[in-house]
Amino acid sequence: ELMGTIEKKFEVFADKKGIGFHIDTVGNLPDILHTDEQRLKQIINNMLSNAFKFTSEGEVRITIRRPSESEQDNISILNLAADDSIVISVSDTGIGIPKDKQQKVFEAFQQADGSTSRRFGGTGLGLSISRQFSRALGGDLQLESEEGKGSTFKLYLPEKEAVNQQEIEEVSTESNDSARKSTPSSPPPQMADDRDNLSENDKVLLIIEDDPTFAKITAELAREEHFKYLIATDGKSGLELAQQYKPHAILLDVGLPQLDGWSVMERLKDDPDTRHIPVHFMSGYDQSHDAKQMGAIGYLHKPVNTEQLADAFKNIQRFVSKKLKKLLIIVDNELHQQEIEALVGGGEIQITLAQTKLKALQELNKANFECLILDVDVEQGSGVELLDELNKDERLSQVPVIVHASRDLSADEESILQRVGNHLTLKEVYSPERLLDEATLFLHQVEANLPAEKQKMLERVRDKQAIFKDKKILMVDDDVRNVFALVNVLEEKGMDVIVGQNGYDALKLLEEHPDFDLVLMDIMMPEMDGYEAMREIRKQVRFRKLPILALTAKAMKGDKAKCIEAGASDYLAKPLDKAKLLSLMRVWLYR
Repeated sequence: ELMGTIEKKFEVFADKKGIGFHIDTVGNLPDILHTDEQRLKQIINNMLSNAFKFTSEGEVRITIRRPSESEQDNISILNLAADDSIVISVSDTGIGIPKDKQQKVFEAFQQADGSTSRRFGGTGLGLSISRQFSRALGGDLQLESEEGKGSTFKLYLPEKEAVNQQEIEEVSTESNDSARKSTPSSPPPQMADDRDNLSENDKVLLIIEDDPTFAKITAELAREEHFKYLIATDGKSGLELAQQYKPHAILLDVGLPQLDGWSVMERLKDDPDTRHIPVHFMSGYDQSHDAKQMGAIGYLHKPVNTEQLADAFKNIQRFVSKKLKKLLIIVDNELHQQEIEALVGGGEIQITLAQTKLKALQELNKANFECLILDVDVEQGSGVELLDELNKDERLSQVPVIVHASRDLSADEESILQRVGNHLTLKEVYSPERLLDEATLFLHQVEANLPAEKQKMLERVRDKQAIFKDKKILMVDDDVRNVFALVNVLEEKGMDVIVGQNGYDALKLLEEHPDFDLVLMDIMMPEMDGYEAMREIRKQVRFRKLPILALTAKAMKGDKAKCIEAGASDYLAKPLDKAKLLSLMRVWLYR
């Protein structure tokens, strides 16, 4: 299962570069490996990312096996035996690494001049963190390489290890993991920060990052940018600091212990007291589109360099220093204009109006807007055609778009939304409450400053449990374990769930029960897969607006486009994050 997931994720890189990608399992291997799944995947992903990055011809190969006799010394140092440990090696035919540079690839920011900016010059933390995690898992990460002939990274792991999660959370490049003695219930160590030295006029940045080395370096850069800073090394502590100190901005890592970055972001944006705080994401995986849909102002893809970090801080400074939030409203109906302005205007919002698509493009090229609201009925109902123009321009495509409709969209309009939805930060709303909710999100408005009636509107739209009650859900999946787990979650929320095992079942159940509120459609199923099932469902006019969320084990960019093209309303990759699934279901149920 692990190797299947890895293969699906990286085969697209191999195809794109025109090189081979192979996975070999050798010898008497266990069916199950007892370890920390998230950290193991992080290590393997990092080894593979490096291999593909530095290999232009030949192949990348993963081999999983027992240690050989020649590796006895390596595993003895780790107190492992050959029959209860495994080796996961990643070999490439790339440029290789000179002998005198091999140790340096495991060092984080250890360049000669020692300055903050120099330490980021083209060097990432990936392999350093990977080695630390491998040791926290009871193993080690080692390198064999010859310049010009390629490299092999070898991950040694015990087959069965009672992983101490607290030890993983405390991993640091400056200490030996094996010497660390802590209990799982002990709180994460607090890094030195400015929490006891804050004044009313200080600009405060909250850094939520579980790697102490990276957190420290980011803090130094924050100080250079005249921020006071707070540091949290896990998601739960970060959320508590945000609620207590109300920082001016937050740098948020995705892969956090206790509470991951997605859950932290969701809770920040659910809380009226923290929803306005601009959040800049950081992650080793590129999920920038998802982050921006949640209201993030930017996304830093690790490993990072000087220019990327500088851009992130410029972005944060721009949001913190802005007194007026610029909003572009594209509408040519006077009544619609008045309704939208009354709903989202006032306070620190500076509104610019455009009556045509051409005028909107001119305004977008003159100024930087936090957000734009597009009335679909502008210019005889051709408003959504503007989205194609935004999609073509890299700068304009970064502006969040709220598409406002008081009617059902046509098939052509839906087609445009689906075509651009994978690139643009796009929200589709049909009610005043949802319009206000999304506008306050992207404009980073302080809800306490809004009029009482608007605050009440937002309270209604965010009643998370009410939206699920008595909703009828069709779940189509042939994996009994997945069905059992999800049905329990959905029924606990008050939903009525009916299950089908393939596409044929889905069509039959829809014929018998045409009043479903939403469909969860697995893609890989026997007899009729999810793609074909969705195409057949969309052929029926009565189901053209039925929300269908595609669920697939694949996690590559092309898969989402393929699902949308087949008729999916949205997409989630397995293994499913239940919080993200419920959040996405809320969006499509509250239309």
